[in-house]
Amino acid sequence: MEKPEGNFGYPAKIWDLAKEQGRSAISKRAQLGQTMTYQDLTREISSITFNPDDFALKTLLGEISTEEDSWGRGMLTVLVVHKTGDKMPGNGFFKLAAELGRNTSDRERLWSEELKKVCAAWGYIASNAI
Repeated sequence: MEKPEGNFGYPAKIWDLAKEQGRSAISKRAQLGQTMTYQDLTREISSITFNPDDFALKTLLGEISTEEDSWGRGMLTVLVVHKTGDKMPGNGFFKLAAELGRNTSDRERLWSEELKKVCAAWGYIASNAI
């Protein structure tokens, strides 16, 4: 039996479509200077059904942020946050941030700085982004 191509058994074409749907949904929020919950994001991706806490969704978000950062626009998924509690990105975001060379010793400061960078990259200009 042939191993399925793509991630988590999805064909690469479907995975890439899910990634673009996610990127599009998050970038629209960046243009408005707004965050969105993981649950909000799962509703915006139609090519793959994710639950907000799926490892596959976390992997997809990591790929989006890594690509966006390599293109100089910062970690786009900084806008995807918990619905309750701290209302910040999950631990995976901060782990990836450290891998990308960010100082994660003050998570709130990193989050705030990255929010401003990402929103500005997508055209949102405000004295107090988010």
